[in-house]
Amino acid sequence: MLDDTDRRILRNMQADPDLSTADLAGRAGVTSAVCWRRLEKMREGGVLIGQEAVINWRALGYAVEVSLRFTLDKTQRNAFDEFLAAAREVPEVIEIQTFLGRVDVRLNVLARDMAHYQELYRTRILTLPHIADIESLMHIATIKSGEDLPL
Repeated sequence: MLDDTDRRILRNMQADPDLSTADLAGRAGVTSAVCWRRLEKMREGGVLIGQEAVINWRALGYAVEVSLRFTLDKTQRNAFDEFLAAAREVPEVIEIQTFLGRVDVRLNVLARDMAHYQELYRTRILTLPHIADIESLMHIATIKSGEDLPL
């Protein structure tokens, strides 16, 4: 599906996502027009699904990050749908993932400080529907982040 030119474009895009199309083309060894057409083709083919801003939440005053792992009461017919719908309504939830296995759902939650987190936990998290069990993991450091693949 991807040829060497597409891989070069993606490698350079991963290394420096802020490159203009012209600079990306130059690094990939193609013209701007070819680079633009290749990027459009990869978007249409679902290889590139978007670009996003990476926000430094600490710089905005959010010093606490917690990963919450939930096991849901699956005896309730709509447990997943109702839980996910309610979790989406909590603004401090920045990521929701579902799993197969012992853990059903993971939420990534941001808070300004521990007092704010404690209030969120008591008033917004514990009130989510169909919770059978919760495990909280306090985020300490990010060692590796990103989705760069060897292309």
